[in-house]
Amino acid sequence: MKLFLVLGVIAIIGITGITVSEQVSETQIPENITRITTSDELSEYILAQEISPDQGYYGTKNGIGWYTDGDAMSEGTLAPTAAMPALANLDSAGADDFSTTNIQVEGVDEADFVKNDGRYIYIITGDLLTIVDAFPAESAKILSETEVTGSPADLFLKGDRLVVFATDRVEDWIQPEGSATPVPRRSEVTHAYIYSVADRMKPELLRDIEISGTYRDARMTGEYVYAVTKDSISWNGRQVVMPEIRVGGEAVVSPVWCPDILYPGYIFHTITSFNIRKETSPEAESFLIGSGQTFYVSEKNIYLAYPKRGGYGPRSEPSRQMSVIHRFGINDGDITYGATGEAPGRLLNQFSLDEYMGNLRVAATVQGRDAETSYQYSGVYVLDSDLEVIGSLEYLAPEERIYAARFMGDKLYLVTFKQIDPLFVIDLSNPEEPGVLGELKIPGYSDYLHPYDSDHLIGIGKETEENQWGGVSVAGLKIALFDVSDLNNPALISSVQIGEAGTDSEALCDHRAFLFDKSRNLLVIPVREVKAVAVSDSKYPGSYSRKIWQGAYVYGVTPQEGFVLKGTVLHDEDDGHYSFWGSPSAVKRSLYMDDVLYTISDSLIVMSDLSDPDKRLNEVLLQSRGDGGSRPYLV
Repeated sequence: MKLFLVLGVIAIIGITGITVSEQVSETQIPENITRITTSDELSEYILAQEISPDQGYYGTKNGIGWYTDGDAMSEGTLAPTAAMPALANLDSAGADDFSTTNIQVEGVDEADFVKNDGRYIYIITGDLLTIVDAFPAESAKILSETEVTGSPADLFLKGDRLVVFATDRVEDWIQPEGSATPVPRRSEVTHAYIYSVADRMKPELLRDIEISGTYRDARMTGEYVYAVTKDSISWNGRQVVMPEIRVGGEAVVSPVWCPDILYPGYIFHTITSFNIRKETSPEAESFLIGSGQTFYVSEKNIYLAYPKRGGYGPRSEPSRQMSVIHRFGINDGDITYGATGEAPGRLLNQFSLDEYMGNLRVAATVQGRDAETSYQYSGVYVLDSDLEVIGSLEYLAPEERIYAARFMGDKLYLVTFKQIDPLFVIDLSNPEEPGVLGELKIPGYSDYLHPYDSDHLIGIGKETEENQWGGVSVAGLKIALFDVSDLNNPALISSVQIGEAGTDSEALCDHRAFLFDKSRNLLVIPVREVKAVAVSDSKYPGSYSRKIWQGAYVYGVTPQEGFVLKGTVLHDEDDGHYSFWGSPSAVKRSLYMDDVLYTISDSLIVMSDLSDPDKRLNEVLLQSRGDGGSRPYLV
């Protein structure tokens, strides 16, 4: 798939007015990209590419959403805040020490559905923004529940400012140019609701920034938020509707930058920046890429990467999969186009990318074929600021794929897997000549790697074992501690297994669920554990049933003692008939305030003694409006 860029720059007129910025100079336009400023020009351009509307793509025609008949719906408005009667002493001191979201890059906060400030927990529960007075734990209570229009996903907290991202489906009427008849258009928009939470009992909505598309992800540096949304092209065969940003009823559309050739299955992606505290105008840039993408943000740059489509060509010709990478510079809300490049392979997640000393390092699983056969291996690539490949290390772990990657300074720790788990230690001190320093092969694999210190790594994944057919079967959850002080000879110094096959953890797919604090000797892992229970009265000897345990395991961990279980926190347990994969009792996050551990599921916050996690101090029942639970929505 070719790059299709839309760069929109927004300026202020008054407090809420927004207009398109001055013209972009020709020297800033990348090669082979045409700048388009109106929807008519864009429509003509798309039609000129002879794109067929007959190929289905995720419920749309060729990645394009078509206008439909129907009655127009008014956009929803934020419902009034529901709060309990006034409580005294809301501003008393909170905890002296508290945990924050587990992030990839220091100084770059990541949006999550729960945040805390050492006294209050701010959490999205269903369609509600819930604020809990959580410290001290013994008197914890819900202070307010604010209904959020749309489907809220994530939030940011900065002092007394809170941002909630929510996607809403709307329908409006548009007047196609050259047509006397307006037509209805259904679309999805993302709201960035900015609240003042100076009064936690009654959050005040200060601003609603409306962005075309569905919320994808967001980061925050200082007081500036950078959010990514995605949206299919809306087209009725006559006119394309361009992405827009709307604040206080004022809207602006972005000029469109198009490549020489368009391919099917393209989607608008918009990067929007705004200040969480100042009522200055947002800035936005939009572009068209494929549906899957990797979003990585350093303190100075945003990187968006996606698999390049159409790269395999005729079977008689050698080819391999490529990823397209875009770099956008960021500085106090300003977004500037930086560079576009390519690297072999497919990225696993945001940890596949890392910026260091002006270069971008990439870890990818490479698939391809030559004239005789297909192949797969792991590769490491170093790109300069222009996203040109300046160094590479290829053909690692043939026929295996990457399961986890972690860049630490000038080293990369890489986990691949097929039947056994190699942990590679890769030297990147010379960006032009990456090399393997050491390798460790052990059963099992890690899905996430986290630095313990400069000489040790924690890995969380699954244990594996050989089966009777000569293959490998996945067993329970595995936590491992690796010693990498000898870079040529990494070693496993401690590991624990939790549960039977089917045991899972939110931390395997979301690093924000992983809580670790070396200074406190604390590791908390959310666990959905499958337990085998012997059936004593069965007529079949050795019969077992299963129980599903939902909660968190709390460990101390040191290189000297390995993993030491401090205790567990139970949220729920049943006989396995209830589907634990979507259970509201599954723990998704944990945090601490001073000596209290808070474990959080969709339905419950449990407060435990951090030194004795089995000791329950209190709990708060969570509930979204109208979910049928036992606790009524606050009125």
